[in-house]
Amino acid sequence: MTEENSPKLALVTGAGRGIGRAIATALARDGMEVICVSKSPDSCGAAAQAISENGGLAQSLAVDVSDGNAVREACEKILEERECVDVLVNNAGITRDNLLFRMGEEDWDNVIATNLSSCFHWTKALGRPMTRKRRGRIVNVSSVVGLTGNAGQANYSAAKAGIIGFTKSLAREFAGRSVTVNAVAPGFIETDMTSGLDERILEAAISTIPLKRFGTVDDIAEIVAFICSERAGYITGQVFTVDGGMVM
Repeated sequence: MTEENSPKLALVTGAGRGIGRAIATALARDGMEVICVSKSPDSCGAAAQAISENGGLAQSLAVDVSDGNAVREACEKILEERECVDVLVNNAGITRDNLLFRMGEEDWDNVIATNLSSCFHWTKALGRPMTRKRRGRIVNVSSVVGLTGNAGQANYSAAKAGIIGFTKSLAREFAGRSVTVNAVAPGFIETDMTSGLDERILEAAISTIPLKRFGTVDDIAEIVAFICSERAGYITGQVFTVDGGMVM
């Protein structure tokens, strides 16, 4: 099979679980070959295996996305084998919540490096071939707290707000080369990250959501899959909030 006839190649960071795994699964369902990236070889390996067992094309790649050198080396190896990655989804993220005066510098630095700087490293390495080929989709997963802020999440909110500015800037830079760059901003989603919340916190959170429920990982995966499709060729520089109406 020639590269022209081969499936589009997508790379999803943070694909070992939760939203990232759902996105990888949705892109594979839509006929793409997916590189599932996570820091843990076990988690990204399991995600890729599940896709393969369901008839999709997937491979796993263990990379610490906060390590710029590791990302560059991984991208070099990918591009030695494939001319271009067609779809990049920057989804990897961590939380290290605390009030500002209790937040250590390490917690600040780790969240910024993992959630925001990783977008820079992957996009810089994989975006250039996209612009040369004059095709590509880049989707950055932000958060509603990047729009509203949230007490106890100064580091996370700053990183997610930074993703929005990063997205809008690159949308302008890459538009002339037919590469679209968009962001998705989830609200409260049912994931491992939210499953351990105290009942009172859950009730308080749901009270802020007009649809009165948390979203699912598939809610996020479906909008990402659409943005990555040929149908979304005239959409760039946008932030899609998927939050049950929290931010209007």
